[in-house]
Amino acid sequence: MIVDAEHAGTHSLDRSRWVRLLRLAAAALGLAALTATIVQAGDTFSLANFFSYFTVLSNVLTVTVFAVGALFAPKAGWFQWIRGLTTTCMIITGIVYALLLANIDVQLQTQWINDTMHRYLPLLVLLDWIFVRPRNLPKRSWLTWLLAPLIYGVYTLTRGPFVDWYPYPFIDPRSPGYASMTISLIVVFVGMIGLSAGVYWVGTWNRPVD
Repeated sequence: MIVDAEHAGTHSLDRSRWVRLLRLAAAALGLAALTATIVQAGDTFSLANFFSYFTVLSNVLTVTVFAVGALFAPKAGWFQWIRGLTTTCMIITGIVYALLLANIDVQLQTQWINDTMHRYLPLLVLLDWIFVRPRNLPKRSWLTWLLAPLIYGVYTLTRGPFVDWYPYPFIDPRSPGYASMTISLIVVFVGMIGLSAGVYWVGTWNRPVD
């Protein structure tokens, strides 16, 4: 079978252009949701508390990665590692929300903001990871991706007693106590291990490239 080189090159260029446009649109959507969250909070907005939500941190990372991917499309190993980290964190965000927080007030009064940060962007990040497969992904990246939720958990549990505030019920020891909270966190973290390994497997299966 003979494939016209010029046609193949044009097809590849068109695909790359569409990927960049979709990434830019996703970044704009995420930025709009984050900005709207701040505006809605008004005088009650707390910068420290805002950036103490895992959801917010994951979405900020997503907006950044989509924007960089759209404008520069780097293929270096470090960027693929960050893409994998972002995918892992956003899948965690979506699943934890669906299982533990969907029926709890997460202080997002507008539905489109809530859906964007907990549903749409996690799905878009996963699709981007599946259809724009990474190359040069460092070995055992999934282990280092787990450092992000670990560091976040340590930060939250360290800061919480000083400000008497915790962003999520399952990481708040005041009501159920430390024993119950620890069990919940262990279960959540075991799930995170599986998710991180799954993201790595998808990114390295059959060694596809961008």
